[in-house]
Amino acid sequence: MKNNNRLFAAIIIALVLGVALGAYVHYQYPEEKADFAKNIKLLGTIFIRLVQMIIAPLVFSTLVVGIAKMGDMKMVGRVGAKAMAWFITASLVSLSVGLVLVNWLKPGKGTSIKMDDLSTADDLLKNTKSFSLEQFVTHVVPKSVIEAMATNEILQIVIFAILFGVALSSMGKLGNPIIKSLDIVSHVILKMVTYIMWVAPLGVFGAVAAAVANYGFEIFSLYAKYLVDFAIGILVLWALLLLVGYFILGNRLWTLLKRIKSPLLIAFSTTSSEAVFPKLVEELERFGCKSKIVSFTLPLGYSFNLDGSMMYMTFASIFIAQVYGVDMSLGEQLTMLLVLMLTSKGVAGVPRASLIVVVATCAMFGIPPEGIALILPIDHFCDMARSMTNVLGNALATTAVDKWESEPETITQEIA
Repeated sequence: MKNNNRLFAAIIIALVLGVALGAYVHYQYPEEKADFAKNIKLLGTIFIRLVQMIIAPLVFSTLVVGIAKMGDMKMVGRVGAKAMAWFITASLVSLSVGLVLVNWLKPGKGTSIKMDDLSTADDLLKNTKSFSLEQFVTHVVPKSVIEAMATNEILQIVIFAILFGVALSSMGKLGNPIIKSLDIVSHVILKMVTYIMWVAPLGVFGAVAAAVANYGFEIFSLYAKYLVDFAIGILVLWALLLLVGYFILGNRLWTLLKRIKSPLLIAFSTTSSEAVFPKLVEELERFGCKSKIVSFTLPLGYSFNLDGSMMYMTFASIFIAQVYGVDMSLGEQLTMLLVLMLTSKGVAGVPRASLIVVVATCAMFGIPPEGIALILPIDHFCDMARSMTNVLGNALATTAVDKWESEPETITQEIA
């Protein structure tokens, strides 16, 4: 816990220094801010790439070992069913929160945000043209596990690892050497995590300094209503998640939050929930969750349980509709909610996945997709809150499933 506190303090200091340096460059050297941001951001890139380097072997080894250690395929099915029940419920709640608040607060009505230049959305629009059922299937089902690992496609790695783990478990004693080897590999990688996480303060410093140098503080006044309304949505979602977490974990919820404070802050600063996956595995196991539950539930959560991103999708889609004066009936909005529920699962792990899904959904419902350019300038700061919320949602999902699985074991032991 002491090391965790030191890391948390180092990240806070890096965050403050990053804001100060970024602001200094933005206002004192405006002609050089672009080059400065490009170079200082490399610190964040180095940290994220170091983490990405170990994600594929960590997901594969921990998930295979977790399934193999469960032994009973009924347990695999039971844990999977409980996890998916949480993911689907949490996704629907998150989407609904965004939908209700954007209709109530109406951030797109009477906005002062200009639509002069929409060229910034060109890349997203090009990437979204091929968004289809075919793309969904090819993204979910791996063509090659090597390719999936090379590109860090977590969902594809999860599918291969589940099949591999089930097959390995069915081999009995013959598979024990492989299980033992992969167990050692997972512990070695988790040891690597403790080294890599000390690069996090540098990554945070670089990412925040680059963002502030690029945009300064004026952007917050231009997008004030949008940001305030989005912040209200995030706070409501956090309140709901923590309320459910307290109902399940009781006072242990506060211990969990202390444990995951560093992953939350890293996700917030780097806008990457993926960057904290290894650290989150480590902290959840230290919290007391069984490694087999963590290794099975958390990778699934990173593919199916992105609560912050879900809330943002409905919020951003209806915001764009409001700006363009596109009135949508309740039925159309509910249909959009269900469409987002499905399409969002097919692009899990894709960079800027939330924006790609928003563009595709807008085009589907007659909302000008180029309107995504309206929110691109502020998206980095919204992504900070989205990423942190995704981490919280997956931490709660994993601990909840672990609690539900522990209760039957406790009852069985008491009867015996």
